[in-house]
Amino acid sequence: MISDFKITEFFCLIDDFCTEINQVIDKNALETCSKIVRRRKPKLTQSEIITIMVLFHFSGFRCFKHFYIEYVSKHLSKEFPDLVSYNRFVELKKRCSVPMILFLQMHCLGQCTGISFLDSTTIKVCHYKREKQNKVFKNTAKKGKGTMGWFFGFKLHIIINEKGDIVDFLITQGNIDDRQPLKDKAFHNRVFGKIFADRGYVGKELFEQLFVDGIHLVTKIRKNMKNTLMHIYDKIMLRKRAVIESVNDILKNVCQIEHTRHRSFDNFILNLVAGLIAYSFYPTKPNITLVRDSFIFFVGYRY
Repeated sequence: MISDFKITEFFCLIDDFCTEINQVIDKNALETCSKIVRRRKPKLTQSEIITIMVLFHFSGFRCFKHFYIEYVSKHLSKEFPDLVSYNRFVELKKRCSVPMILFLQMHCLGQCTGISFLDSTTIKVCHYKREKQNKVFKNTAKKGKGTMGWFFGFKLHIIINEKGDIVDFLITQGNIDDRQPLKDKAFHNRVFGKIFADRGYVGKELFEQLFVDGIHLVTKIRKNMKNTLMHIYDKIMLRKRAVIESVNDILKNVCQIEHTRHRSFDNFILNLVAGLIAYSFYPTKPNITLVRDSFIFFVGYRY
């Protein structure tokens, strides 16, 4: 199901990163006032915990508990000789939130090439009619409306390049407008050139703000708007914007960043971050091939 090469590759990359991060933290950590400092380390290291969490998104299992008990404990005991119980693993993985987020930010995000695609997707935590009964995401998740109707949860905003690599991402509550994250320069600080988005991002103020920052926002016009001239290249690229829809489909149905079995907000964030890390290591991603010949651009999908 999961090759030994992938397990070794993941573990080596994550272990080297965790070693460097721990050295930086120990060097810059503040001294504690308490005389007694507990130095006991758990059996499973941070790199082993992160590796298991990322491998779950390659396994095809729908439930992490079933994956850990039925697959990791039985078939990966040689790779992880110091496995702990499932309940203990759930307690330990919360300590790995900072290294996982830093690893995603520093090693898994792609580079902007001047051609970017922007979209948001809903992350449902339960059915919207049961929002008042949900205690895990009380006061955190919000009710919103997307293209598929009402939902209760969060929104994942992602920017990708034409190669299918995620350039940047942002998580917001479900009732936040799609245009609001773009107004924050920290979200598009790594982006330049043109961004192709859907009609939900139409806005004169947003367009002018991004244009000052060196970004050209290209969207289709709405039905009640006057028609405007557009370059043929921009029209072709808008038709190929479906590539980001394919990325969202992989994140939700293959990497499983969305499910309704969360028991804490920390586990929700860790599952989403692990899914984004797993996607960055996928060998094939939805992408677009751009070929220049005599100033004519030929655009097509490549899988």
